[in-house]
Amino acid sequence: MLAAIHMRLPLSLFKSMKHINPYLFVYGTLLNSDNSYGAYLQQHCTLLQQGKFKGQLYNAGEYPGAVIDTNIDQYVHGSIYLMDEPAKVLEFIDDYEGFGDDQEQPNLFLRVLTIIETIDSPVECWVYVYNLPVDGLLWIRLGKYIK
Repeated sequence: MLAAIHMRLPLSLFKSMKHINPYLFVYGTLLNSDNSYGAYLQQHCTLLQQGKFKGQLYNAGEYPGAVIDTNIDQYVHGSIYLMDEPAKVLEFIDDYEGFGDDQEQPNLFLRVLTIIETIDSPVECWVYVYNLPVDGLLWIRLGKYIK
């Protein structure tokens, strides 16, 4: 009987109900509230705690770019945010990060889910990782972006 009820509901309703991971890990210019997109995050997210993931951070000029690499003992450090409306926040930040089919190809960054280590327990978060070659970019050895 439940299946019959679902059959009468529009498919778009089910698509809108799909769960989106509400956690976002930020490691770069979005941590700066002077940045309009960073200010947007401050208004639409709750800062939860600090975290890190295995990888390397590079200085790409105006912004950093992180690369995930679980085979090394280097970390990228940042902050975990809980998004109040994940779909809306991610769409807004996708534009800033140059991610999506409507952006220049190949995308500057990719949005991926990865495990972020914290002092409490691991948290699966969205993170924007650099999608272009890092050859010639300055490696940020401490894994912390400071502008």
